[in-house]
Amino acid sequence: MHILFVTATRIGDAVLSTGLLSYLIDRHPAARLTIAVGPVAAPLFEAVPRLERIAVVEKLRWSAHWLPFYAAVATRRWDLVVDLRGSALAWLLRAGDRKVIAKGDVREHRVRQLGRLFQLDPPPGPRLWTAPHHERAACALVSPGSPVVAIGPAANWRGKEWRAERFATLAQRLTAAEGLLPGARVAVLAAGYERRQAEPLLAAIPLHRQIDLVGKVDLLTAAAVLRRCALFIGNDTGLMHMAAASGTPTLGLFGPSPSDKYAPWGKHAVSVRSTDSPEVMFGPGFDHRITDTLMDGLSVDAAEAAACQLWRSVASAAA
Repeated sequence: MHILFVTATRIGDAVLSTGLLSYLIDRHPAARLTIAVGPVAAPLFEAVPRLERIAVVEKLRWSAHWLPFYAAVATRRWDLVVDLRGSALAWLLRAGDRKVIAKGDVREHRVRQLGRLFQLDPPPGPRLWTAPHHERAACALVSPGSPVVAIGPAANWRGKEWRAERFATLAQRLTAAEGLLPGARVAVLAAGYERRQAEPLLAAIPLHRQIDLVGKVDLLTAAAVLRRCALFIGNDTGLMHMAAASGTPTLGLFGPSPSDKYAPWGKHAVSVRSTDSPEVMFGPGFDHRITDTLMDGLSVDAAEAAACQLWRSVASAAA
């Protein structure tokens, strides 16, 4: 059996689709998988079981990216085509069965939308697969010792970034002697080009309790690192969704993006929003290209309270 699974360009959306992929893997244990995905998110799928091929679809203007992709996959008759990008591609391919996502309710979580494609309720939660070399690398980066709080201070748009100084204050509070995780180490994760956003946080953490992973790990090694962390706190990003999919207690910080649709998904995954109204965030003269953060309505106190509440729920569940 051959399955073609067409998923997202962005890391966060690709992670959210992995629950459905996991369902297909379990339902069709003999199937071989071809996964079509954007170049940035493609490494997330390198360790998927029974993977035959990753087809990288690099987005082009006027949807021209579908032409070479169609040429690459049209020679085979597929037993099942799952298209989570809602393109016309699935209807042009020879397939025994096809499932194509439709535009859903903007207020509904993306994981629920995906689950409805196969009438799954509850929908399967996201998960990530790693290989032994990712686990070995993560083990070397996060040695045994005090707990680790992972923080993702960056985002793909400045408006979604909580101020780095607030991340620094929050990290200091949580790891202080009277804090939630006294003496905990702090792992800072971001892409290499996002170091500027991470610097104030790194500067606030003593070197002996600091794990600087900015620009130093690939996606699946990052996932393996996150599994070894006691807690993750970060902006609405792909990294946030990776943390939740890894089973790490996750607090997502939201401002201009819709938490109803993109909150981290998992048993111990929650979000907290800025109190700024959309009218304030997107008021007169708004220009997404030059805007500063749109998350100043989220105080350090509110983020700390959310982190403490999450931690208490984790402790209660483990008792």
